[in-house]
Amino acid sequence: MRTRRCKHGMSLVEILIVVGVIALLATMVISVASRIDSQAKEKGVESMFVLLDSALQEYRQFMDRFPEQAETDHANAVNHSEYLYRELQSIPGAQKILQQIDRASIENKYGTAQSLPEIYDPWGTPLDYQYVVGNNFPRLVSAGPDKTFGTTDDMSNR
Repeated sequence: MRTRRCKHGMSLVEILIVVGVIALLATMVISVASRIDSQAKEKGVESMFVLLDSALQEYRQFMDRFPEQAETDHANAVNHSEYLYRELQSIPGAQKILQQIDRASIENKYGTAQSLPEIYDPWGTPLDYQYVVGNNFPRLVSAGPDKTFGTTDDMSNR
């Protein structure tokens, strides 16, 4: 008499296929989430540029000029950003616009306790501010996701 045994369970190949499909789906979800995060940060920089452009227009209307910053060396972006913040804080209309910028983007990371904060992009790099008398409008530059100025991922208000 032969007994027939029923096999319950999964083979190793079936388990490996299921694990592979789960890993593929997880990879797809992570890459989509990463791209959404990146796009949100890019939109954040663009909206910050719009606010700072408005604050700079308020400054120009009040002072009849833009704050001068002829130095274009990105190595001094911290100083340029602090200078921009100080100048915009001195004008009531620009000051109100600065209050609309996310507080996490305005920090005092490099100065003393008494010094003014700098303006940072969503990746944690200070914004660079440049303006030479004679130009139409100041230039604001974000180093972008790689946090290095002068590369292809830099973002600017122009």
